[in-house]
Amino acid sequence: MGAAKTLESISLELPGHTSGKVREAWELPDQRRLFVTTDRLSALDRVIGLVPHKGQVLNQLAAWWFDLTADIVANHVISVPDPNVLVAVDATPLPVEVVVRGRLTGSTSTSVLPRYRAGERVLYGYQLPDGIPDHGELPEPLITPTTKAAKGGHDQPTTVEEVASSGLVEPGLWSEIQKVALDLFGRGTEVAADAGFILADTKYEFGLSPDGELLIIDEMHTPDSSRFWAASSLEDRLAKGLVPESFDKEPVRLALTATGFAGDGPIPELPAEVWEAASARYVQLYERLTGLTFVPGEQPAEERIRANLASVFPNVASSAEVAEPVT
Repeated sequence: MGAAKTLESISLELPGHTSGKVREAWELPDQRRLFVTTDRLSALDRVIGLVPHKGQVLNQLAAWWFDLTADIVANHVISVPDPNVLVAVDATPLPVEVVVRGRLTGSTSTSVLPRYRAGERVLYGYQLPDGIPDHGELPEPLITPTTKAAKGGHDQPTTVEEVASSGLVEPGLWSEIQKVALDLFGRGTEVAADAGFILADTKYEFGLSPDGELLIIDEMHTPDSSRFWAASSLEDRLAKGLVPESFDKEPVRLALTATGFAGDGPIPELPAEVWEAASARYVQLYERLTGLTFVPGEQPAEERIRANLASVFPNVASSAEVAEPVT
């Protein structure tokens, strides 16, 4: 992967900069925030590498989903001035990540499959029956929340009941969030099925606008926040004892754990083919879900972003070399 093909980071002359695993964010006037989605890929709570076009896919796909689900819940989107950039309402995030699971799957310690295999039947407060096969459909979609950890920490699993009883989220608001999350998952499941995918599980983040309105924030139904499987090959692969054909970051995670890496110590170097295949999967998922052709943004991405933002936010560039906006 040449440096020109990926966006690892970017520096903008804007206040209030914060850096997450994948996104860089800055404060804007009038209770807004600017997010740049990079090509960084995180797994096992570490940034493990760069996937070409990943940031653009995530940003544009999330914006597409936000628009498609605006009848279910309001979102934080104000504008998308560049393929990798989102201008959003400066919402106050709620301290809970809302994971909805439709399948018994996953490879991390908080996922239901490893725990079910170990004999647990009460997971996240739900009583599960015996006999669910690996990657099999759950009796119904389940909300399995986690509490957000401080930077560098690990999210902790909790239950629907504990979120309300602990005061993490006001009970009435929490009831609304649960309904919204299940409605969003239902919409996502339908759209994915029409495109030949199974939406196995996903993560939603919610926040409150400055005037107290519930918003869905961050991203939605992307290959970073969700597991998407090819429906056509699922039955045959499971019959052969294989994992589902994934169009998300799970194959990279599995390639990493196959080296023995568990999140600590030096990150193993993965073959270039792993990253190239990940990029192709992300793009294919975008195109099949949206029905749109993916058009890569001009490179180098940092120069393009500065150019596209300069006319709207003059302070993002500190030199006069930024010219007309490009796409």
